[in-house]
Amino acid sequence: MRDESGVAKYRHEAIAAVLRATPGVGLTVLATRRKREPFAGQWALLSSATEVEESLDQAVLRHLGTQFDVNTIGHLEQLETRSAPGRDPFDRTIATGYLALMAWDVDPQLPPDVHWLLVAEASEMAFDHAEVTASAVERLRTKLSYTNIGFALAAEQFTIAQLREAYVAVLGYDVAPTNLQRILQRRGQLVATGETVPPGAEGGRPAKLRRFTSRELMVTDPFVVLKP
Repeated sequence: MRDESGVAKYRHEAIAAVLRATPGVGLTVLATRRKREPFAGQWALLSSATEVEESLDQAVLRHLGTQFDVNTIGHLEQLETRSAPGRDPFDRTIATGYLALMAWDVDPQLPPDVHWLLVAEASEMAFDHAEVTASAVERLRTKLSYTNIGFALAAEQFTIAQLREAYVAVLGYDVAPTNLQRILQRRGQLVATGETVPPGAEGGRPAKLRRFTSRELMVTDPFVVLKP
């Protein structure tokens, strides 16, 4: 579609892959069932067209704000732009995806049609939203290796066992708790709070509570991406 001067006209929308890694549950993404065509009845990520007077960042925050309290988002970053001509069979639409993270202890009130969907069950979604979700997970996995982005997944205080479950949910493979603790402490990401939680039904020693030293994104191992 073009205007009278021959310039291409198209919609530009912002798509949010809101991820949460909950111990005992796994890695989930916020999704909604589409009520109309195209792809009626299929799962879709939260998305909104960008208004003339707003930026993409403003558009995604505005739309997420209609679904839940955006203050519950621990991290938000632009992910990628998708522009395949046929990605929307009804209209020429360019989309910019976002990665948003929510801590496992945050449980915002959601509209009835918005649900936490296991990422493992999100392989078939409307439009190219499954690919956007996969890109978001891959970005998160990569950043776990050289930044402190785990703070956006974790509660304010946590045990190493809880943090390990969140990391395993994101990475997709097992991680030894002692190795995880050693690596994150060596990078200066964790500090003990001085508090403990009682042992479980199986007994043992009380588990120490820890927290991230900063809840702002920072690079903690700048050379890890260069390692084989």
